[in-house]
Amino acid sequence: MRIIDGAGQWARPAQGTANDWVENLRVPDLSVGTYCIPAGGVDDQSPHTEDEIYVVTSGRARIVTPDGAAEVGPGAVIFVPAGEEHRFTDVTEDLALLVVFGPAYGSRGTA
Repeated sequence: MRIIDGAGQWARPAQGTANDWVENLRVPDLSVGTYCIPAGGVDDQSPHTEDEIYVVTSGRARIVTPDGAAEVGPGAVIFVPAGEEHRFTDVTEDLALLVVFGPAYGSRGTA
């Protein structure tokens, strides 16, 4: 058992960077991280080679995929399959996301 301190908590991106990403835990079959986008910010991520679950811990935004779009806020849980284009837009409040990748982030190579 392990308590993952700080996972999903808002962190202001470092000066000169658009967003903040930190990996909080990594084991072969999954990884857990925190992704933060400030209000008015731009999500610059690319599709991943791993399945992904986002849990919105704070903030509000819209997620857009080829299949549609939805408003998300605290408590929303979003599944994005490996390789699917997705982006958070219209970030109206500082957005903090707990992110779970299966298998671990980057372990399948590049998309």
